[in-house]
Amino acid sequence: MARRDTRQVNRQNNYVSGNLAFDYDYLEREKRRIEQEEREYAERQLREARRKSASGKRPAEQIRHRERIQVSNLVVIGFGVLAALVVAILMSYAQLAIVSHGIVGEQKQLAALEEEHIKLLARYESTFDLTSIKEAAETAGMAKPSASQIFYVDLSAPDNVVLYEKKGVNLFGQVFTSMGHNMGALVEYFK
Repeated sequence: MARRDTRQVNRQNNYVSGNLAFDYDYLEREKRRIEQEEREYAERQLREARRKSASGKRPAEQIRHRERIQVSNLVVIGFGVLAALVVAILMSYAQLAIVSHGIVGEQKQLAALEEEHIKLLARYESTFDLTSIKEAAETAGMAKPSASQIFYVDLSAPDNVVLYEKKGVNLFGQVFTSMGHNMGALVEYFK
């Protein structure tokens, strides 16, 4: 019988002698080797990109074309309406601040006027002190009227009105009268 070859072929067409059980670190080494190759490839790409960007040219693989984005008309109208509402709200807040400021000013003015009213009312009441009025009248020589000085008027009869009319002046007289008034006003103006 022929002897069988102990070498086996793995997926990458590398020959392996028999069982891999004796090589415990094989998978870890293979993983580190792949990671090292990827790092070196990334560094080469970065150096090449820096070199080409320094010369003003972009590498062909870095040029990307943006896809055209379609914007819906409804979205544009919605943003327009939203912007208009925001502006309207800001304007209304500004008007509210102006009105509030005006109300505060009017309230201060009202308080000042009420205080002044109280002062004037107290001053008015102090001027009508009956004892001081009586004393002032007596010093001026005034006295209470006697019974002979009192007269009563009877108004029980109905009211009558008599209307007297002016005699009419002719047209010629009215013209001269109005001219006289106008000349008088003219003279008063230039005085």
